[in-house]
Amino acid sequence: MNKVFFTQSVGEHSAHGVQPKAPTVAERMATPHARLPRWIKITPKSGENYRRVKEILKTNGLHSVCQEASCPNIRECYEEGTATFMILGHRCTRGCNFCDVIKAQPLGLDTEEPARLARVVAELKLKQVVITSVTRDDLPDGGASIFARTIELLRWQDNEVKVEFLIPDMGGNMDSVRIVLQSGVDVIAHNVETVQRLHKRVRGAAKLDRSLAVLRSCSEFRPRPVVKTGFMVGLGETTDELVELMHQVYAAGVDIVTIGQYLRPSLAHLPVERFYRPDEFGELARIGRAIGFAHVEAGPLVRSSYKAFHQSKGILEATC
Repeated sequence: MNKVFFTQSVGEHSAHGVQPKAPTVAERMATPHARLPRWIKITPKSGENYRRVKEILKTNGLHSVCQEASCPNIRECYEEGTATFMILGHRCTRGCNFCDVIKAQPLGLDTEEPARLARVVAELKLKQVVITSVTRDDLPDGGASIFARTIELLRWQDNEVKVEFLIPDMGGNMDSVRIVLQSGVDVIAHNVETVQRLHKRVRGAAKLDRSLAVLRSCSEFRPRPVVKTGFMVGLGETTDELVELMHQVYAAGVDIVTIGQYLRPSLAHLPVERFYRPDEFGELARIGRAIGFAHVEAGPLVRSSYKAFHQSKGILEATC
């Protein structure tokens, strides 16, 4: 394989460890969208299945991260009859500068949500389910009990269903993380999102050390689930920082890592610093495999939950 030379990132010569501030909303609004490069093509699909899945979610008062976070793969996934469910409502108590999920005071706790989700999974005849949530800093357990109740109901109606949870950091409350792990989830994911230097700029109140602690706790739990994380590129990180981040999450016990291009949801969000080429994603995947990850999914439109069980299939089968 020919060696790939990475284009220098914005901030390549920034002092390591110096955390840049996020631009104000006014500054962001004044920065126009960058044109997508030719290799990023989002093909619209709006067939019968797309409309069916969207209507089923709406009718049952459920949310998907596909819609709430403006995922570029939404039409493809809905058309295939799949969705990544988002529980604990659609209002997040955090306000990450890359994310399109609404930041607002949550409207209480919907304890009937797990039952409605289980009914929809049965209606869609899903054998593999991916579930994530907003961050709920207003709840003592961060919403862990709702995760646990959801998988309990899913397994009650189908004991063979495979479940992946993509969890928030639970405010660093490891008791809450353990509640989720004790549910018997097959794959547990928590995204680190970006490199250490850019954390405050990108994730606001979230901290890399806290995220690494969550991942480490997941890896050390027995019986051990498959452990997964993901991060974005194109936010001003350097190549060395990306490699360092991969080593950090590997040391925390991560099996699967996903790497995708940051795409700006609106002018109110952080601008894209640059677009990585497909060969650069290929090189990042090669580096990840050399570090030792069981699976690396890297590409411009890769997202943590995109074709999730394709990522974990081999590992899950090996542990059966």
